[in-house]
Amino acid sequence: MNDKQTKIKVCFAFMVTIFLWASAFPMIKVALYDFKAENLSALRLMCASLILLGIAIIKKVSLPELKDIPIILLLGFCGFTVYHTALSFGEYYVSAGVASLIVSTTPIFATLLATYFLREKFSKIAWLGSIIAFVGVAFISLGNDATLHAMIVGIILVLVASIGESIYFTFQSNYLEKYGFIPFTIYTIIAGTLFTVIFLPDAFTELQNASVISILSVFYLGAFPTVIPYIALAYTINKVGVSDATMALYLTPAVSLILAFFILGEVPTIVAMIGGVITLIGVTITTNQSNEYM
Repeated sequence: MNDKQTKIKVCFAFMVTIFLWASAFPMIKVALYDFKAENLSALRLMCASLILLGIAIIKKVSLPELKDIPIILLLGFCGFTVYHTALSFGEYYVSAGVASLIVSTTPIFATLLATYFLREKFSKIAWLGSIIAFVGVAFISLGNDATLHAMIVGIILVLVASIGESIYFTFQSNYLEKYGFIPFTIYTIIAGTLFTVIFLPDAFTELQNASVISILSVFYLGAFPTVIPYIALAYTINKVGVSDATMALYLTPAVSLILAFFILGEVPTIVAMIGGVITLIGVTITTNQSNEYM
């Protein structure tokens, strides 16, 4: 395969990753019309797990070692159960576009965790970037149309989702090397799904009474944003490396804002948009500086 073909495939995989992850935010909002947040997360993860289980059988993915199961359960809980459930609850209170902007702080939480637990270096400029990012979050909250109480609750819930995801990304590296990107993703998504089983009876009841659009949204979320981007990202990382593959994912909030406008008719305020730009600048500064020390 020549370099031109590889670049085209990498570009396509990258665009698929950004579009599908960006589309999750407005589609969650659509599904929440008929589903409770916890039930939506349970159905979404169950759908993803069934697909991944099929892939695992076809690819003959081996089971993880018994000693690694506790950490797989923990990371699955943080990266998928907590992330999806907290994000869905958060979108009760804030718009899809605002949620996508706040989730972009995940790399900062991941960097802070790596600094404290893995003893990675965190420069003064990286600290400055973190402060800038959270000033941006403050602007986003000021530009939110919701009431003060709803705004605070929504932002806290989405930040909890970001922290859960950051724990998953921070402590997965050794297991990615051991098992590979796709097998480890299969393990952790299935692990995350196990913690939502208690919501399935109520979720199935809601499924029977939900509109066709809401049902399709749930299955879209399970089959597409929860599965395909991880495979596409694995391919991209394999071809261009982690830094180049993940840095441009900061385009996700911008794409999500556009999709939220067309799907939901959401129009972010000028203040929220300014906050989003400030947040992304801060995250970019922090991540770039952290990568220099790795």
